Amino acid sequence: MRFRLVTYNIHKGIGGVDRRYRPERIAEALRSLEPDILFLQEVDDGVPRSQGHRQVDWFGEALQMEHRAFQANVKLRRGHYGNAILSRFPLADVENIDLSIPFKKRRQALAAHCRVTTEEHQRTLALFNVHLGLAGFERTIQLRRLLSSRTLAGIRATTALVLGGDFNDVWGNLGRRVLESEGLQSAGGNILTFPAFRPLRPLDRIFYRGRLSCSNCFGSRSRLAHRASDHLPLVADFDLL
Repeated sequence: MRFRLVTYNIHKGIGGVDRRYRPERIAEALRSLEPDILFLQEVDDGVPRSQGHRQVDWFGEALQMEHRAFQANVKLRRGHYGNAILSRFPLADVENIDLSIPFKKRRQALAAHCRVTTEEHQRTLALFNVHLGLAGFERTIQLRRLLSSRTLAGIRATTALVLGGDFNDVWGNLGRRVLESEGLQSAGGNILTFPAFRPLRPLDRIFYRGRLSCSNCFGSRSRLAHRASDHLPLVADFDLL
């Protein structure tokens, strides 16, 4: 069975160039990609700058993705923002994994299990959506903490697993140093996704392991994607083996 996963830092729905809140641009950019599973970062909930929208539901309804999970990472004076997973398949065992480093912005990984029904039987797909810190040492600690967490460490090596999100990995070497040594493969390598209007850095990444293969991975380069956020969506097509 084939499915498409997209990871996208939506910048709260605010354009990377014009700084206007236009969530319909994000929705249209994603709709054109026809995702089955979405990892979103910088998702607002009840924040004035985004008209008080609970964005996980706003985008879920706009894209007709009924299975949703939201993680409020950063508390603001009014509202929060954080990570979200949207899916066309049922989600279960949703969990927040704390990756925060003292004196740094609060960071968490959003974990969930996706129940995918094939022609033969039901399969489990483990999902981990992250938005890592800005400092190099911080990102390394966060990934190692995630790998050693009870949630991820308890998953069998053969179970299909996808780890993706905004890694803030300016030089594109974090996966090779930390993840590939633990058996995860990079989908597509270092694909440039930031800044959206003229991509220079591979900040967004997708890694996977288990009974899963990646047939294609690319950054969306539509005109709308170049304007809708300050990141481009990163797209990966997978086959469950």
